[in-house]
Amino acid sequence: MEIFLLNLSAVCLYLAFLLHRVSSISEAVPIRASSPPRGWNSYDSFCWTISEEEFLQSAEIISQRLRPHGYEYVVVDYLWYRRKVKGAYVDSLGFDVIDEWGRMIPDPDRWPSSRGGKGFTEVAKKVHAMGLKFGIHVMRGISTQAFNADTPILDTLKGGAYEDSGRQWRAKDIGLKERACAWMQHGFMSVNTKLGAGRAFLRSLYQQYAEWGVDFVKHDCVFGDDLDINEISFVSEVLKELDRPIVYSLSPGTGVTPAMAKEVSGLVNMYRITGDDWDTWGDVAAHFVVSRDFSAANMIGAKGLQGKSWPDLDMLPLGWLTDPGSNEGPHRTCNLNLDEQRTQMTLWAMAKSPLMFGGDVRKLDETTYSLITNPTVLEINTFSSNNKEFPYIIGTKGNTRKIKVTPPHLSEVAESNTHVLGLTSCKDPKANSWSIQAHDQELEEICWKGKSGNKIGEPLCLYKSRALLSSDGEMIYKQQYQGKVHLLASKGVGVCLDASPKWKLTSKELRRGSFSKCKRDANQMWQLNPSGALISSYSGLCATVNLVKADVGSGGIRSWIATGRKGEIYVAFFNLNTEKTLISTKISDLAKALPGKNLNGASCKCREVWSAKDYGVLQQTLSTAVGMHGCALFVLNCD
Repeated sequence: MEIFLLNLSAVCLYLAFLLHRVSSISEAVPIRASSPPRGWNSYDSFCWTISEEEFLQSAEIISQRLRPHGYEYVVVDYLWYRRKVKGAYVDSLGFDVIDEWGRMIPDPDRWPSSRGGKGFTEVAKKVHAMGLKFGIHVMRGISTQAFNADTPILDTLKGGAYEDSGRQWRAKDIGLKERACAWMQHGFMSVNTKLGAGRAFLRSLYQQYAEWGVDFVKHDCVFGDDLDINEISFVSEVLKELDRPIVYSLSPGTGVTPAMAKEVSGLVNMYRITGDDWDTWGDVAAHFVVSRDFSAANMIGAKGLQGKSWPDLDMLPLGWLTDPGSNEGPHRTCNLNLDEQRTQMTLWAMAKSPLMFGGDVRKLDETTYSLITNPTVLEINTFSSNNKEFPYIIGTKGNTRKIKVTPPHLSEVAESNTHVLGLTSCKDPKANSWSIQAHDQELEEICWKGKSGNKIGEPLCLYKSRALLSSDGEMIYKQQYQGKVHLLASKGVGVCLDASPKWKLTSKELRRGSFSKCKRDANQMWQLNPSGALISSYSGLCATVNLVKADVGSGGIRSWIATGRKGEIYVAFFNLNTEKTLISTKISDLAKALPGKNLNGASCKCREVWSAKDYGVLQQTLSTAVGMHGCALFVLNCD
């Protein structure tokens, strides 16, 4: 009996030790992105031209005015390493500053504190002293400039140049020139993560960012149509190993589907799900369908890199802005009217998107400030749950015309349909729907035979052409792409299908398939496997065809619903029409979207956020007239 008690005591002590260890580990690793990250990004107001002085001025204002409202990240967007001199622009070559290991370092003329090999260390220290967190934008892989210079690779594990198999490895050994970023061809290319040297290069990048004091990384040209799952996976592993927690964000989001996102959401903390969002109504309206789809797929706040992950609807282009791809800083006001800005802010909050303000905070007007710091909107964005589209609404235009929205589809206004070539995860069953249609020995087509919603007409077909391969001297390339094909829209025409467009699409631009001059480029290489999947050599994604309405998302009415942490119910009405519309719902129907709620016979105290109107006690119907492109946001407390 005594031996038994001693053994039991030992077991208890061992279990206590394990629990303490697990608890200590949990405390040592802070949860990343426990709520949607919130901050400021320089792109919408400065494009790539921002200087250290301008950035720190902005950070100081954010610390004083926006940090009390949860805006904690200040992010330098892309090309902080590019010299601001004549001839330099977004896709120019030869103007970047790199170190001896081929890594990007800040342009010392724009970022003078970086001189002497300090990088962003001094800037990060100042940002941290303001109570903020510091973020940077980075591109995929390695720069073309480093590749052309054939720089050595730093081995951070052993110190010095990376060596393996008795030789020193360099940039040209790891760079995949044929996998250059589709929309920045002269800028960056993927690296071969199957090589130890390729992994060593990426590790050296992110260890350097951590040494600088970086808290947030926006990783571009690796997601959506530009997916590089190998690089994302390895970077995620490196970030886990670092002593410094870094929030990991992916961009861009062109063509993203929930099936695609599910493969990366656990590796990151936020990821774009649309093209670039700018200050046009078309861009705002384009976010409703994709937001609905990601909510329905339970992607909001799913498990992420050592924390959670959030579908990202892109920055908020409000206030004082620049233009896309511009070589100049802020010089104009936002083109959205106030109703449209409220619609954007409300949707972003209800969909729990990260909130990254893009305007020039040095000229932050009171209207914009009130919009982005509205306490109810920020409460919803941070703490609400059960966020989803609410379909049980009716809209009345004028006196007679009614629009009823019922599940599972929304009412859309469109006059014509169009085939859209898209990409999805190859695990998606609908991807296996391509087949070869032979006309003669010389001519073959690859045709989509899957469901695309089109009951009439011929299937979409693309002409098959042998891929352009390299000279006999480049055997590695020939072996890698042997059996791959180019796809042409028309027989004999020398333009081929691109997996990713050669320009950055905005949210409102419909992706119909991009064609450009045929060349030796992974972005134009495709392989049809036996299961009927048409696989892109650029991204590893599979081609699909969908029939969509031409003005999808441009008209109609929408509604979202969510619950608050104190039991309140949030309901948002959106009017995407070009005329005022009366939007209504039954109080009892709210329970259809909220599990466990029974609102039959309930009475609800109601107020509207933007108008500050008190609706009193409602018992049967919630109804209000909403102006063109406007919204109404209600807070209901029901008994």
